[in-house]
Amino acid sequence: MLSHDIKRYVDLKRTMGYKFHTQYSLLKLFGKFSAERGDRVVLTQSAIEWAGLAPSPPQRHNRLATVRRFALAMHAEDPRHEVPPADVFGREWFKRRTPYIYTSEEIIGLIIAAARLLPRNSIRAASYSTLFGLLAATGLRVSEALALQVEDLTDDGLLIRKTKFKKSRLVVLHATTRHALDRYLIYRAKIGAPTSALFVSVDGSALSYPCVNRTFLQLARSIGLRAGLGHPGPRLHQLRHTFAARSLAQCGGSREEVARHITALSTYLGHARASGTYWYLESTTGLMQHVARAAEALYTGEPS
Repeated sequence: MLSHDIKRYVDLKRTMGYKFHTQYSLLKLFGKFSAERGDRVVLTQSAIEWAGLAPSPPQRHNRLATVRRFALAMHAEDPRHEVPPADVFGREWFKRRTPYIYTSEEIIGLIIAAARLLPRNSIRAASYSTLFGLLAATGLRVSEALALQVEDLTDDGLLIRKTKFKKSRLVVLHATTRHALDRYLIYRAKIGAPTSALFVSVDGSALSYPCVNRTFLQLARSIGLRAGLGHPGPRLHQLRHTFAARSLAQCGGSREEVARHITALSTYLGHARASGTYWYLESTTGLMQHVARAAEALYTGEPS
């Protein structure tokens, strides 16, 4: 049955370092669809029909591409597995969403709203307000922040172990950020949390991403950052975009200094290459002012 082949394929990918969460979910759905049709191997017609059930062109393309990569691996073992064509739903394309760049006032408003969370006299308000403040001040990935352990807060900064590219890094903290974390640890010590996770919930267990994201959305709506249910708006991960854009805008200086700053920023954010950092940058007023001054200097022949 395909379910067995899917499990073997996913296990192989994970031993190679891939997380494969989304791909596994999609392949399980495809396996169920194929099983209901009585398929014992990948069939092109089934793959195309299943992928076509997705509600949007990008999702249909992604579904078919996921099955096609699986089919290629299976076909190498058993030629009965058919490999569907890649361009049934058009060529691969991805439109980058324009990231939302938070203002300082919006970040402060979010932290204040989190500090008012109920129940009173519980750690919930302290956990969320400190977490959101840390994300804004360091540009950490949400997953990295939630994976932090108490012992990861060292004298030199935060030791980030659970990273996207499996490379630990040390994140230096501003004095105000360190003070906020130290204050939170004092509060945390009072409840005697049974886990070593840094950010904990009311019952002392580690905060989970679904719970954090749900709370963020509720707070964002309560302060007017987002409209009602079903409406798009700022996302929690875009605090990382905001950090990157503001960090570069505050750099100034010559092109050589900007290049050095990009390299340092890439390392700080935990990117494997500087191109990963470019993804997080957005044309803010400050950045465009730098661009305008550099262009004027280039035109007049003056040093930038």
